[in-house]
This record gives sequence, C-alpha cells and structure tokens, in this order.
Amino acid sequence: MSRKGQSITLSISERDKAELEAIALQFGMMWGDRPNISKLVEAIAQRKLLIGNNNDWTEARIRALHRCIGALTDIGQIEQAQIIANLLLERSELSIPLRTEIQGFLENLPPPWRLQIDNYIRRQQPFQLSYQDPAGRVFNFTVRYAQIAPHEKRQYLDCWCEETEGSFDIPELIHNWSLRLDRITDAAVISIPGQWRNHLDEIEVEMHIFGNLAFAYKAKPEDKINEWLPDKPKARRVIRRVSSTFWFSREVMQYAPDCVVIMPENVRDRLKQKLLTLCQLYDIETES
Repeated sequence: MSRKGQSITLSISERDKAELEAIALQFGMMWGDRPNISKLVEAIAQRKLLIGNNNDWTEARIRALHRCIGALTDIGQIEQAQIIANLLLERSELSIPLRTEIQGFLENLPPPWRLQIDNYIRRQQPFQLSYQDPAGRVFNFTVRYAQIAPHEKRQYLDCWCEETEGSFDIPELIHNWSLRLDRITDAAVISIPGQWRNHLDEIEVEMHIFGNLAFAYKAKPEDKINEWLPDKPKARRVIRRVSSTFWFSREVMQYAPDCVVIMPENVRDRLKQKLLTLCQLYDIETES
C-alpha cells in the first residue's frame, strides 16, 4: 500500500512561484516534463537540499569579486569572468546599480573575434587580423606578437605586425601597432604558421625629471634605471623601455617642463617639434 502524502497550500505570488519552479527545474525536481514545487519542498524537508544564507557577504568581498570580473576580462579570461558574474548575481546583497551593470556585462560579451584573439595570445599562435573600422576602411595585419593593454582608460591590442605601411612611429618601432578594441566593428581572424615573438620592438629612452615631480615619481616596470643625478640637485634620471613614442609622448607632455627627454635624438626631436607647434598655436591665437 503506497504512502499518501499530506497536501499543503502555499500562498505566494506568481513571480515567487516562477522562481520556485526555476529552482525545481535546476535541481531536476520534475513531474513529467514540468518542474514540481512539491518535490522541491520535499527535498528540502529531507535535507537533500540545504538552505543557506544569501545575504551575509561583506561589501569588501563583493567589491573584490566585482573587480575580478574586469581584471579577468582585460586579460582575455572571459569564461572565468562569466562564472564570477553569475556567482554575484545569485547574491541578494547586490545593489540594483551593481546588479544592472553585471547583467549588462553578461548581455554584451566580447564578440567571437575578440575571443579568438585572446585564445591565440594565450597559445602564442601567430594570426592574421582583417578588420573594418567605423569609417569603413579595411586593414590587414599579420600579427606575431600581441597583448591587451590599457591606455588612457581604454583597451588596446598592442601588436607586432609584419605590415608597416601607414605607421607614423620612428623606424625602430615601425612594426608596433596599437589598435583600439572598441573601434573594431567586425574582424576576421585566422591562425598562421611561423614563430611567435617574445615582445614588441623596444627602444631605451632617457629622461630627466625635476622639482617636486622628481620626488613624487614612482618607478614603473618598464624602467631600467631610476636614480638621482649627482651633479644636479632635485633631479632624477630615468631610462625606460618604450614600445610606442605616441603613448610615451602623451605621458611626458603632461609633465612639461618638469620632464625632459635626453635621448635618443629622434624621440627628443619629435617632442621638441610638438612643443614648437604648440607655441606657434598660442602665438596665432594671441595675435587673433
């Protein structure tokens, strides 16, 4: 003789009912092909499913995990970022703005070509990249080294390419390109045979830093030498590895006149020309 179960009535909203059915479906509590709330409640009563707190995570833990999503995305670990994003969405402590941001991240995952590039970089696999920018121009690159790098709060693909036409950098760095990822509307990426390079082309740049900036300066990983000049008071000598004069000049120009490039001559000349052009523009505006 079969055991007859006791019937109970649950007074819940349609939304809560749908949530309970979703949980039942998740754990395989089914009646035929439909999720069954009664089986879910029975499993909880029999402690086959344990109920735990979902509102006891500290703000520091949530903030740290939220930062992990951005960090993992930046280095191409999209799947791991998705796992943490879904984990956070399961928590009831999330504020509405943070929940909305994370949901937006999951709804706007990187396109397939970005995932391919991340995969090739991890495998150190040379690849060809063809893409069309927002202006409709088509570019083709043969990439033998690449890294995702932040420049001025945006993500770029810094890469060494066989192609040099259209590059405005100095001859020593003419193979290095910096492609802004959010401006790539569509891309075709395929692997190619050959060797993967160890890094971008680099040059050494010496600069002298003066005054308060010399005391406030914090060494960077690219710095090879960082020392005080013995013959000049309050002056610091820094020699740094540089892979792009464009990004380097944008950094040092904001510190003028407390930062002066000493060598190499071609980089120094470029910065001098920028300053001369700026002075001429000031003169023109003053005269008008």
